[in-house]
Amino acid sequence: MKYKVLSAFFPLALLAGPAAAEQVGSVDTVFKMFGPDHKIVVEAFDDPDVKNVTCYISRAKTGGIKGGLGLAEDTADAAISCQQVGPITLDAKIAAGKKEGEVVFRKRTSLVFKKLQVVRFYDKQRHALIYLSYSDKVVDGSPKNALSAVPIMPWK
Repeated sequence: MKYKVLSAFFPLALLAGPAAAEQVGSVDTVFKMFGPDHKIVVEAFDDPDVKNVTCYISRAKTGGIKGGLGLAEDTADAAISCQQVGPITLDAKIAAGKKEGEVVFRKRTSLVFKKLQVVRFYDKQRHALIYLSYSDKVVDGSPKNALSAVPIMPWK
């Protein structure tokens, strides 16, 4: 009974919060005799609040036995590139722009404590959206980060 109740709410949880990514492809970086190889994975996600902005993230994915079981901790290495793919209109909430930004993507990169995040900022003066990717941990995050800017341009 408990699992039926949880499974009924699971689809609702997917609708709220940061976007989910779709894997575009991957390349192997280290051969592992047992378990999957270490990889660089390329994923795409659409900004959940700004229609017609797509971001691509490349990130390290740890393989081996621990990686295959989902127990390995991925490194904080990631890159991001975001593009305007159609006409963009900003709602008032985004145009107001919070200084601390808004999380638009989150992916777990270890069993419990570490995650990769993408935060969106709005630069009013330059009329651009800025996407910052970084990895954080409950106790100790990483200063490694990547940045992508999307100038909001007329679409023809």
